[in-house]
Amino acid sequence: MPRLMLTDKRWLKLLQVMKSTGRIYNKPKHRMTFEGILYRLRTGIPWRDLPTEFGGWSSIYRRFNLWSKKGLLNMLFNELAKLSDYDWVFLDGSIVRAHQHSTGAATDNSEQIGKSRGGNSTKIHLAVDSGGLPICFELSEGQRHDIVHAESLVAQLDDVNTVVCDKGYDSEPFRKFVRELGGVTVIAKRNYGQDIDKTSMDWCLYKYRHLVENAFARIKHFRAISTRYDKLGRNYASMVSLAFMLMWLPMYC
Repeated sequence: MPRLMLTDKRWLKLLQVMKSTGRIYNKPKHRMTFEGILYRLRTGIPWRDLPTEFGGWSSIYRRFNLWSKKGLLNMLFNELAKLSDYDWVFLDGSIVRAHQHSTGAATDNSEQIGKSRGGNSTKIHLAVDSGGLPICFELSEGQRHDIVHAESLVAQLDDVNTVVCDKGYDSEPFRKFVRELGGVTVIAKRNYGQDIDKTSMDWCLYKYRHLVENAFARIKHFRAISTRYDKLGRNYASMVSLAFMLMWLPMYC
């Protein structure tokens, strides 16, 4: 039997959240289907190579694709993330290499896969709370600048207090946007060859920016996250939601 990722206690909690959405019903096969999806998340193998103990690979993929199309997996992540602490919020982006098999989707848009000198890539834009737990995220092409998704991430927060970012978010319009929402920013300024005023911001709080880096490090333990294999952007986003969901489950159990 392949190694499972959910304990009975965590599955019961997840099942409770699933049923609370009113969109996923309690069927006997759902646990092994979910475990099959998580197995693929952890290993990054092709769907056809899923162990038969989880069930037919086609049935598991069709269920995952249906949940992804309806946005149910992202809904589960959002339900678990309701315990977020908004006192400090840290923003950052991380680039993920896209496998050659993830390109060529029969759609008119980019599916959040960009082409640059480094090859095909996708960027995950993430906001984490005071404890380093994910609040929300967005995907873009790998060459997109972090500041492009900064305002849309902050707009998703239930409460805006202190937003902490690196130099990539050094933008006066963004600072003004946060102030208008009632928050303050802790953002390092670009040097451009000039001396930086060491008292211009809370450098002690700025050091805690590693929390968002830690979140990226944790989800990139999953091979289906560290390398993108999904052709459709919504399917890769669903995989990212599952990875973040696994970070939240221990907080409930």
